[in-house]
Amino acid sequence: VVDNRAQNGRSTRTFLAENRWQPVVQALQPGDYVFIQFGHNDESANYPDRYTPPDAYRQNLIKFVTEARSRQATPILLTPITRRYFDKEGRIKETHALYSAATLAVAKEYRVTVVDLDKLSRALVQQLGDDTSKLLFLHLAPGDHPNYPLGRADNTHFNELGARKMAQLVVNDLRAQHLALAEQHLAKPLPKNAVAVPTGAAAQPTTP
Repeated sequence: VVDNRAQNGRSTRTFLAENRWQPVVQALQPGDYVFIQFGHNDESANYPDRYTPPDAYRQNLIKFVTEARSRQATPILLTPITRRYFDKEGRIKETHALYSAATLAVAKEYRVTVVDLDKLSRALVQQLGDDTSKLLFLHLAPGDHPNYPLGRADNTHFNELGARKMAQLVVNDLRAQHLALAEQHLAKPLPKNAVAVPTGAAAQPTTP
């Protein structure tokens, strides 16, 4: 059973302030896994309603980890997924450096399984390049989708294809780390079910 308690636009600070974390803790059962990923909103210094300094972000992650473990659950940390920002030389920019580093530091100090999704997703987007990587994100021309009649050029949020590709990165990394979760609960996809990046005029992203 997957119980998704994520809420868009929240940082570690606001997730706690809005009392969204405590119900997660109360619902945990021994043997549960808790996937914890923040960073995008924490680092939004231009939005004081959500901004969380790196040191406070680190302390909040520690709180999540220790309280999950107090319920005999297993926390798994993930660094924030890359944004689709390229420099003039065509290299993907690292926009999460401080927050990814804080996540990795907490994982090391507290011996928490971590998926460095920042690194993995940057590598994937870099491999696809500036143009093709748009197929993973909410890049829509006017009239492409009824939810966005004026179109949309969003380099942070994914369409369904992009979301599936990110999920594949997580599953592959958990398998590579030989986690019991991966061995017991994550079925190996058949080749025919693998999600490929489409090409050509027929390739149109969809909303998540």
